[in-house]
Amino acid sequence: MVFYFKARPEAGDYTIYMGLDKHENEELIKYGFPEDIWFHVDKMSSAHVYLRLNKGQTVDDISEGVLEDCVQLVKANSIQGNKVNNVDVVYTPWYNLKKTPSMDVGQVGFHNPKMVRTVRVEKRINEIVNRLNKTKVERKPDLKAEREAINAAERAEKKQLLREKKRREEMERLEKERQADLRSYKGLMVSEKMTSNKQIASGSKSLQELEDDFM
Repeated sequence: MVFYFKARPEAGDYTIYMGLDKHENEELIKYGFPEDIWFHVDKMSSAHVYLRLNKGQTVDDISEGVLEDCVQLVKANSIQGNKVNNVDVVYTPWYNLKKTPSMDVGQVGFHNPKMVRTVRVEKRINEIVNRLNKTKVERKPDLKAEREAINAAERAEKKQLLREKKRREEMERLEKERQADLRSYKGLMVSEKMTSNKQIASGSKSLQELEDDFM
């Protein structure tokens, strides 16, 4: 079971989601999208919350409003973190999450700790949490199938881009050859290098002169 929420509408069409439990979190870790940003209360147990950005966006594109929605949802879904003030929430791109066989279910590390950001959440803001909960939808998605569909679409896009690149390169090659042929033709037609029929005639010996030379 995955729970889906809608961030504040004025910030854009952004979906926030989280798993039902640590076992569901394992699936989310495994089949995340490149545009997903992972959130968790630092040094405390909490839900794994994800923000799905638009394609091409990065963590730097998260607005303050959407960030506040995400960290409030994380805090509200932490048994310990929801009871205290001034908790830290860490977040990082999904592809920075590191999972090794020795880790417990739901536990993650990071490939690059420098890519992990921290934000201090002073207190729970019920207005934000209540608004998010009103948008809550429960679904049982086939995460593997969704991920495979994305992979297939990405492969198709890369192939199309490669075909377009090869076509542009071929057009550029043909244009260069055409320009080279034009320059070569113009070189042959330079007046200083050309000999007129009159010049040829004046520079040639007559038949009588040739006979005289032969004799």
